[in-house]
Amino acid sequence: MEQGEIVNIIIDTINTILGNIISSIDNSMYSSLDSVIFIGPDIIKNSSFEKLLGANGKYGLIYLADAMLVAISMFYCVKFFYANYVETNIEKPSQFIFKLIIFTFLVNFSYFLCGQVLNINLLFSSSIQEIGKNILGIDISFSELITQLNRTVSVGESSFDLFSISGIIKSFVSVGLMNLLFSYSLRYIILQVFLLFTPFALLSLIVSSTSWIFRSWFKCMFSLLIIQCFIPIVLIVIFSIDFSNKILFIGGIYALTKINSYVRELFGGVGIDVSNQFGNVLSFFKK
Repeated sequence: MEQGEIVNIIIDTINTILGNIISSIDNSMYSSLDSVIFIGPDIIKNSSFEKLLGANGKYGLIYLADAMLVAISMFYCVKFFYANYVETNIEKPSQFIFKLIIFTFLVNFSYFLCGQVLNINLLFSSSIQEIGKNILGIDISFSELITQLNRTVSVGESSFDLFSISGIIKSFVSVGLMNLLFSYSLRYIILQVFLLFTPFALLSLIVSSTSWIFRSWFKCMFSLLIIQCFIPIVLIVIFSIDFSNKILFIGGIYALTKINSYVRELFGGVGIDVSNQFGNVLSFFKK
């Protein structure tokens, strides 16, 4: 067997393996992108989340927050009598009681508030998707994006060629979409963690010295949710370009992977890019 034939066999084997891998990924994994990215109230409508938060009225984090409310009330009483003894200024009892009533109500309705916030955010993103669909005549979704991608750059066991322009472009796009899937799966988990923290974030507003916790929590929650409204805008731009211009198509995929970085620059918050260190999540605890 000549050297040229051996090289051709190796190249064909590489192309076949990569073609099978990319086709398998396209068919099995990317179909879940829409459900992972466009999050609604369903994310908290499961028995495990309800038990953890305490939405079932029996136990959970809400009950722990209620216990902390009692502890804060007792601390204020001690601080109030001590302030009168040493003659120092302290928050008026009427103001404290008013805040205590308001935030007790909010803490115990945390599950309802989380559901409404998620629903409003989903309505905004769905409205943008619907506007794009009416303008362009196609669904603004990742399912449609994958369909358009496979039409533009065909991938198959016999057609994929890593050493061609189409093969290189398809490889870069597939890697970008894979990164996108991992990043927004991480966002899905982090968002649930912050939703569970809602009662304590609201509780922190009762005492002025701990109000920074709520501000940090709100900033992180806002950045995680607002991404969902930016993504359909980028998808609309991608669908509006000529798919024969493969360089712009790659630029659109890259923009989707960098949305979180742009949102963080605008509003702050927590990072979800899996290529960055997971230590970015700890920035939530900084004032």
